[in-house]
Parts: sequence; structure tokens; C-alpha cells
Amino acid sequence: MRNPKAFFRPLALGAPAPVQEIPFRPSRMIHFFDPSNERMAAKVPELVGKVDVLLGNLEDAIQADRKQAARAGLVQIAKNTDFAQTQLWTRINSLDSPWILDDLTTLVPEIGHKLDVVMVPKVEGVEDIHYIDRLLAQLEAKAGLDRPILVHAILETAAGVANVDEIAAASPRMQGISLGPADLAASRRMKTTRVGGGHPDYLVRTDPVDGEIQGTRPTFQQDLWHYTIARMVDACAAAGILPYWGPFGDIADVVACEDQFRNAFLLGCVGAWSLHPAQIAIARKVFSPSAEDVRWARRVIDAMGDGTGAVMIDGKMQDDATVKQCKVVVDLAEALAELDPELADSYAAAGDE
Repeated sequence: MRNPKAFFRPLALGAPAPVQEIPFRPSRMIHFFDPSNERMAAKVPELVGKVDVLLGNLEDAIQADRKQAARAGLVQIAKNTDFAQTQLWTRINSLDSPWILDDLTTLVPEIGHKLDVVMVPKVEGVEDIHYIDRLLAQLEAKAGLDRPILVHAILETAAGVANVDEIAAASPRMQGISLGPADLAASRRMKTTRVGGGHPDYLVRTDPVDGEIQGTRPTFQQDLWHYTIARMVDACAAAGILPYWGPFGDIADVVACEDQFRNAFLLGCVGAWSLHPAQIAIARKVFSPSAEDVRWARRVIDAMGDGTGAVMIDGKMQDDATVKQCKVVVDLAEALAELDPELADSYAAAGDE
């Protein structure tokens, strides 16, 4: 167990000092691309400024014989692109793969100064984060980097869920955690082959009317992922890091995708993965507070003055707890407004009403 006094000391001589607080940078959509795909790579400059995060994927979606090409492609893209306010992330290969060391020993020296976050798949415990933590510190020191690269874990095994509290607090580098529903479903032996979303057989049924068990009885589909998202959000909030929904695999079903993203947003997630351009606009819409919500939040904050006591607004009681809720909305809106001129105009107009 690391001495708490040493938690924020660099893990290698010459490595940059760890951050003491994870900076909140808007990351409504983490947009995945295959760096080995020339067509996708050519579109990266067009996406700068349109997405909050661009992630060069090196893991599962990349075939084994394309791993080196993807790694080299990401290096070239990073060197040739001005990302401005768009963050550059990568998802490295899993810790049990033969490619993980080459991923880090190539990327950190070559593009570490541009790389914001390393996403680590299939994290099962603090030992996985500690390994990445020390290795990154050594590579940062060797490369002469002046800021640490942050780490993002994917929650996609039963062991990871069981250990999520410890994972979230494992290192000052921990930026956030994403839910990986497909691998998690396999790890849990869940009987669904969908990548995110619900299942029509996971439902509750109303009681029979007049004892007619076989009669018409409405059913309501339930959320397979509610417990896990809430568990992850609590762990992230307690550790001061950020929670995310992961992939939604049915690209064509934009309605269900929006529902899944919104469920995650309402529960506390700050963003989601986008696997296709169609999902970018969905994430932008869902993970940005509406102008109406911002207007109401500002109204409550203004009415509460110093935040103590209670007031009635439109027949609804407001007190210090609701002020805190409203500040979450307003703080997010202000952070997004700095990045998104269209939203800034919308929120400004809401303030004038």
C-alpha cells in the first residue's frame, strides 16, 4: 500500500508531477477512429473542433495483422494535425496482449506531448493501473515530457465492477472510467448479444386483472445496465474522476442510442463513445444541458441568494440541495459554452428570458 504522503510524487526520476485534480474538459463524445484506415485517417482534420475527443483505436476493432499499421498511423496523424481544443486519446491493447508494450514505448516518446489520455481496456484491479502508472512515468521521464498523460479505464469484466472503487482511486492519473457493455456481458455470462441497449425479454409485467393470468397484461422493458452505471458513477464521483457510457452498437437505431445516452447522462455520466458520425450529434445533444434547464437553474440560484433557507418558485420548494443540483447544470453549461459557440448563444439567450 502506497504511503498517502507519497501519492502525488512522480513514480520515476524526472517524470512530471502528477496532477492533484483532474481538469474538467468537455468530453461529450469520445469519437473512435481506426488509424490504419486511410479513409478514416483522412477525415480526422475535419473532425477537429466538431468532437470533444478524438480517439485513435489500437485494440479489439483492429485486426492482429493491422496493429503495427494502426500504431504508426496514429503517430503520423498526431504529428500532422493541430488538434486545437479537441483532445487526443488512444485506446491501447489489453495488458494480456503482445502489443501493449510496443503501444506505449512507441506512442509516449513520439507523440506523448500531444496525447491527453490513454484508455486501458479490461481493467480488473488496481494492479493493472499501477503497472500502467509506473510505466508511463518512466517513459515520460525518458521523453522529457512536462505534463503527465492521464489514464482512463474501461469497466468490462465482473472483476472490474467488483473492484471499481479501488480502480477509480488507484492513481492521480485516473481521468475517468467507461462502461464496456459487450465484454462485461460476456464476463458475467449474460444472455444478450447486443452491444449496449436493452433487451426485449428483460422486463416486468403488471399483475393480472381479475385473476386472468393469461389475459392481456402490459409489460415494461427494463435497463440491463442501470445498476452498473450507477455503481460506476458513484465510484468516479467519490474519486473525483469522470464516468462515461461506452459504445452503442446498433448504429442504425439512433432513437434507442439517444435513450441510452440520456439515461447515462441523467445518472451522472459526462459523455459516451461515438462509433459512427451519426452518433456525434446525438452525444452533443444529450450531454449538453438544454437551454430551458440552464434558464431554470440560473433562476433558482438567483432566487436563493446566499444559498441558505428555502424559497418557493412556481409552486416548487427550493433549498440548499436544489441549489447544488442547479450549480452542476450551470457549471457544465459554462464549460461547454467556452468550447461550443452555438451552445454559448443558446445559453446566453436563456439568460435573457
